Amino acid sequence: MLTHGEIWAAIDKLAERHGLSTSGLAKRAGLDPTTFNRSKRITSDGRPRWPSTESIAKILSATGESVDAFMSLLSGISTTRRTVPLIGLAQAGEGGIFDDAGFPVGTGWDAVEFPAIGDENAYALEITGDSMAPAYRDGCVVIVSPNSPVRRGDRVVVRLKNGEVMAKELKRLSAKTLELKSLNPEHADLSYGREDVAWIARILWASQ
Repeated sequence: MLTHGEIWAAIDKLAERHGLSTSGLAKRAGLDPTTFNRSKRITSDGRPRWPSTESIAKILSATGESVDAFMSLLSGISTTRRTVPLIGLAQAGEGGIFDDAGFPVGTGWDAVEFPAIGDENAYALEITGDSMAPAYRDGCVVIVSPNSPVRRGDRVVVRLKNGEVMAKELKRLSAKTLELKSLNPEHADLSYGREDVAWIARILWASQ
């Protein structure tokens, strides 16, 4: 499983590889110069803050680096590629695609190669439509880890017991309530009772 420290260390190494400070790397990518400052890596209440997939995609584009190259900077992460199941998000609500715990099962899956990660049950979902823009656009592929713990601020995939599947940001998770922030600013935030939720899984990566 990717850790908070490994991701930030990889960003530091990427900046060093190109002879830049982290502020210089952010500026080259068109981001706020403070985006990768060490003070931004911890929230005001002491919790780890994760860099967004959008900011990582922008620094890879700005430096001409590939996802594989970035993965090679992650300590302890193998760069060996493996095949993970792939399905369209619109199909994910169909029966027989996931088990009750949210692990991929059945025969409706395609496949895609991705650098190996620690979760053997990881899978890929292809986004369709623009309901999750600008974070996830049509054709974007997200890598989902059902075994990773979810925390406030994580991008997650949620499946409701009625079959609806969505990608959102986790605002709050309690014993009774799930609160989600919509990625598209034109859509309202959502709240559900835990009894309505089949499962929730963390998004580890997104192509852009």
